[in-house]
Amino acid sequence: MSPHLTVYRFRPTMTMSILHRITGGALYVGTVLVVWWLVAAASGPEAFSWASWFFNSILGRLVLFAYSWTLLHHMAGGIRHLVWDTGAGLSKETSTKFAVGTLVASLVGTVLLWLLVVVL
Repeated sequence: MSPHLTVYRFRPTMTMSILHRITGGALYVGTVLVVWWLVAAASGPEAFSWASWFFNSILGRLVLFAYSWTLLHHMAGGIRHLVWDTGAGLSKETSTKFAVGTLVASLVGTVLLWLLVVVL
């Protein structure tokens, strides 16, 4: 067994670091979907109607919701790292608050974004 498993306690900052890496990878998949939508729009009405059908389906909406959360979470994590690069917020208590704040900001931002989309 690796010694790090017995030495370190799992912390919120570790969770957010792992999620930041996962969301970075997931953004590649979401960007492929954005490219598909753009290529379908440029390819003509038939291709675009197929893409529109998918993104308006329940599965498509779930994918778009997950992609928007992924984008906002990765952005919030990037801002957190940018603040840390200035040397601010590096204490254990503050970094934990930033980690929790990253998750809260991404969830609240996603819900607000989707409420705005539904209203408009």
